[in-house]
Amino acid sequence: MPLPRMPFPWATRLDRYLFRQIFWALIAATGGLTALIWLTQSLRFVELVVNRGLSMLVFLKLTGLLIPSFIAVILPITTYVVIQFMYLRLAGDREITVMRAAGLSPFALARPALALALLTTVGGYWLNLSLVPESLAAFRQYQWEIRNKVAAFLLQEGVFTPISDKLVVYVRSRTPDGALRGILVDDARDPTLHATILAETGQLMEGSHGPRVLLERGSRQEIDRKTGRLNILTFTENEIDLAEAGGTEGARPVDMSEVTTADLLNPIRAQERDAPKWIAEGHRRLVEPLTSITYALVALVAVLTGPFQRHGGFLRPLFSVLAVVMLVAMGLTINGLAARDTALVPLIWARALLPAAVAAAMLFGPEFRLFGPRIPRSPDRADRTVAA
Repeated sequence: MPLPRMPFPWATRLDRYLFRQIFWALIAATGGLTALIWLTQSLRFVELVVNRGLSMLVFLKLTGLLIPSFIAVILPITTYVVIQFMYLRLAGDREITVMRAAGLSPFALARPALALALLTTVGGYWLNLSLVPESLAAFRQYQWEIRNKVAAFLLQEGVFTPISDKLVVYVRSRTPDGALRGILVDDARDPTLHATILAETGQLMEGSHGPRVLLERGSRQEIDRKTGRLNILTFTENEIDLAEAGGTEGARPVDMSEVTTADLLNPIRAQERDAPKWIAEGHRRLVEPLTSITYALVALVAVLTGPFQRHGGFLRPLFSVLAVVMLVAMGLTINGLAARDTALVPLIWARALLPAAVAAAMLFGPEFRLFGPRIPRSPDRADRTVAA
C-alpha cells in the first residue's frame, strides 16, 4: 500500500516524513475511538436482537448508520491528540532537537501538522454538511420502520413479546401460512381501558399506519373503574393496531439533525419555538470543522514554542490539554445558549476563530514570546535543509 503524501507539491522530504507519522496515527486513533463509541452506543439496541428476534445483519446496518456522526464529533479531538502526542514523541526521541539545530523555523516544523488539520477540516465539512445528515435520516427512518411496521413480524412462538412498554403480545404458535394460534394481548395504551384480549386465531395485516392483527373468535376483558366489575365482551372478529405502540401515527416527525444546513439556517419546516435551535445547529455545523485547525494550533504552541529544552517540557502540554478541555466545554455552553437566543450565534464563531488567531500569533509572530525566547535561526542553513 503506497504511503500517503502531503497534498502540496512544495512539500519537502522532511514534511512528508512528519506527515506520514501523524497521518497514520490519526487513522489509528480515530478508528479505535470510533469503534469504542460504537460499541457503547450499540448496547442500546441489543434489546432488539435479544427480545425481538432482530437479525444481526439488521442490527449492524442500524448501528452502522451512526458511525459518521461519531467520526464528525471526535475528529477534531483526535487531530489535537495525535499532533501533540506525535510531536512530543519526536521531541523525546530528539528528532525535534535535530530539526531545530538545523535551523528550521516553527512554521517549517508545523507545516505537516497544519496540512493534516486542513485535511481533517475538509473531511469535517463533508461529514457535517452531507454524510451525517443523510446517515441520521436513514437511521431514524430505519428505526421508525422497525418500531412501527416490523415490530409485529418479530412475534415469537411461546414468548411474551413486548411491542412497547404498554403492549405485550403472546402467540402460542404460527402456521406455515402465517396464521397465529392462541393469542393473548395485554393492552394498556389507554390507562382508563386496560384490556386483556384472548383469541383462538389471528392474522397479521398491513395497515395504512403500520401493522394490524385481525383476531378471530375471542374475548376482551376490562375492569370498570367506576364499579370495579369485570366486563367481558366476546367477538367473532376484532382488529388491533400495533403501530400505535410506537407512539407515532402517520408520517415520521423530522429531527433537526437530519435536515440540510440550508434548512437549518432558514427554519421554515421547524416549529416556531424550535427555530432558534435550528439556526444554532446550522452555525454549529459550519463552525465545528474549523476547530480541527484551532486545536492543532494549540497543540503546536505547546510543543514548538517556549525555551529550548532538549527533552521537551511538561507544563506547556498540560496547559494545552486544559485549554482544549476549556474550549470544548465553552463550545457546549455557547451552543446551548445560542439555541435559546440567536443573538449569541456570533459567539459560536468566536469560540473557534479567536483561539486559532491567538495560537497562530504565538506560534508564528515574532513579537509574541509569552513562553520565552526562541532559538535563533540561521537563514542559510535552514534554506539548505528545507530545500533538501
